[in-house]
Amino acid sequence: MIIIMKPGASVGQIAGVIARVKEWGYRVQISEGEDRTMIGLLDSGLPVDREQIERMDGVERTIPVRQPFKLAGREMHPQNSVIQIDGLRIGDESIVVMAGPCAVESREQLLETARAVRAAGGHMLRGGAFKPRTSPYSFQGLGQRGLEILAEAREQTGLPIVTEVMESQAVSLVAQYADILQIGARNMQNYALLHAVGEAHQPVLLKRGMMSTIEELLMAAEYILSHGNDRVILCERGIRTFERYTRNTLDLSAVPLLKQLSHLPVVVDPSHATGRWDLVAPLSLAAVAAGADGLIIEVHPHPEQALSDGAQSLRPEHFEELMRKLEAVARAMGRRL
Repeated sequence: MIIIMKPGASVGQIAGVIARVKEWGYRVQISEGEDRTMIGLLDSGLPVDREQIERMDGVERTIPVRQPFKLAGREMHPQNSVIQIDGLRIGDESIVVMAGPCAVESREQLLETARAVRAAGGHMLRGGAFKPRTSPYSFQGLGQRGLEILAEAREQTGLPIVTEVMESQAVSLVAQYADILQIGARNMQNYALLHAVGEAHQPVLLKRGMMSTIEELLMAAEYILSHGNDRVILCERGIRTFERYTRNTLDLSAVPLLKQLSHLPVVVDPSHATGRWDLVAPLSLAAVAAGADGLIIEVHPHPEQALSDGAQSLRPEHFEELMRKLEAVARAMGRRL
């Protein structure tokens, strides 16, 4: 439920309402509008007397919340959330491009990629130190050594780092190196991990599971938000369908729909969505046109030698060309890179 305070309600009246509902066992979410304050009640499992609340000093009315994702939804948080990382703003009129290899394979490979991403105008460096793979015999990443290489690349290029964390016990380690903690598609409903990154209070990039609904994605975000970590970025990365010409099917309709339902920023991963480098550019342009706040793109200096996902990785020259095209589309949409 949302409590709408009257325009000009005093600080004391607002504090009185908050104190009363907390006595009833509710947690609250405060949203400050231009002319009034809204107080969201998070379920305690107890019934709430709307008439009693509406009789309190300074209260204008109450509104029931229809969606189960109370913290992620716009009903309790109508304004867009903007997440700031080292001067970058994710969720406003700018488009943020995160790019780099699927996996950190060596110091030379990552530094070469990082410099190319920086030179082309990329804003953040992505790269996996820990890699969940379908086969146990595939390259699983360099672990902590990969994190150290990512930190060196950030020091040399100034690019903030986004990298995946796979288990709750590793959150504190990865958080020492990463600017954004990525939750991969396979872990979207790993609830112990969601609780752990929520408690870390560090920006989180939450990828949609390959067979997950939009509501399930938002409910996964709710777990993180419930710990007071409001710096969550949603990622559409394609869902599994019967189509065999692409790795997954990119659900571009999810972008405007998520923007309607939620205040959280939305980025798109066209690399994992298609599994084909030649489809990454057109789908990146379409994602920006659909309203995405950013992109996460795989770039590798030598895709034919990549230990992971070479087929969907752009060469640096293709990434540079894409960045020029993205700038034009962003401008057409009234936004900027």
